[in-house]
Amino acid sequence: MTELGVNKSAILLMSLGEDEAVQVLKHLTPREVQKVGTAMAKIKNLSRDQIDSVISDFCNQPKDTTSVVALDPENYARSVLHKALGEDKSADLISRILEGSDTSGIEGLKWIDSPSVAELIKSEHPQIIATILVHLDRDQASEILGQLPELLRNDVLLRIATLDGIQPSALRELNDVLTDLLSGSENINKSPVGGTRTAAEIINFMGSAAETSILDNLREFDADLAQKIIDQMIVFENLMDIDDRGIQLVLREIQSDTLIIALKGAAPELREKIFKNMSSRASEMLREDLEAMGPVKVREVEAQQKHILQTVRRLADEGQIAFGGKGEESYV
Repeated sequence: MTELGVNKSAILLMSLGEDEAVQVLKHLTPREVQKVGTAMAKIKNLSRDQIDSVISDFCNQPKDTTSVVALDPENYARSVLHKALGEDKSADLISRILEGSDTSGIEGLKWIDSPSVAELIKSEHPQIIATILVHLDRDQASEILGQLPELLRNDVLLRIATLDGIQPSALRELNDVLTDLLSGSENINKSPVGGTRTAAEIINFMGSAAETSILDNLREFDADLAQKIIDQMIVFENLMDIDDRGIQLVLREIQSDTLIIALKGAAPELREKIFKNMSSRASEMLREDLEAMGPVKVREVEAQQKHILQTVRRLADEGQIAFGGKGEESYV
C-alpha cells in the first residue's frame, strides 16, 4: 500500500462512519491497520473537497459527507480500532500509534515500524534475523533489510533463500526472547516459511541498488541458487509477458495516479502495451498526464512499479492471469 493510498484509505474510512470502517479494518493485515490507523490519527483540518476527491475514486456520485469534517481524528481512530480489533489487541496498537508504546513477540513485530524492528534485531545472529523476517509481511521484511548494513543484509537474504524449516521448539524460544525484549506477552502460532520464493518476494520490494548487491552476493555463493531466485522474481518489464486480457485485469486493480508514476520510468514498448489495453479516452488522458508530469524521483517510480507488481503476483497466484517470469514460463 503506497503512502498516497494509505492517506486516501484513511480519509475514506473517516467518511464511512465508525461501524462501516470497523468492517473494513477487520479484513486488513496488521501492517495495513497500523498504516491506516496512523494516517487517520494524523489527519488535520479535513476539508469537504478532500473527502469528495477521495470518494469520487470509489463511486461516481459522492454522498453528503459534511458531518465528517467535524470529527476528532484521534478519537475516531481510537474508537474504530477498538471496535475492529477488540480491547486487548487494540490497546497495544492504539498506544503505539498515539502514545508510542511497544508491542511484543514475533507477531507483535508486525505492529512496529521497520526502523525500530531493524534496530531491535540488528545485533542478533543472521540466522535468527532470517527466521524473524520470514514471518513478517514481505514489504516489511524488505524495509527492515534495507535498514541493515550491506554485508549483514546480504548474509540474511542468503539464509532466507536456503531456509527450509525450523523446529517448533526453536521458534517458541525465539518468540520468548523477543517477548522479553519487548516487555510484553503474545503467542505465535504460525509455520515458518522460507526458500527461494520468499527470498524473491522480499527482493522484489527492495530498491535497485540493494537488489543488485544482494543478487551479486548470491551468485558468488551459489550461482544456481541465485538463478532460482531470479526466476521467481518479477520486474516491471515482465508485464510485456502478460497477454492483453491479463493486462486489462491488472489495470482494473490499479489507481490512475499509481499507473502514471510507474509508467514514467517504463520502456516505450511497455507504455504502448498499456495504452492499447485502455479505452481511447483513458489512453489519451494518460498520455497527456505523462507528458505534463515533471521529473519524478527514481525511488518513487520504483515504489509505484513494485505496488503494481504486487497486484500482478496476487492475480497470478489466484489463477486469474498467466504469467511468465524471468527465465521461466509458468501457467496458473
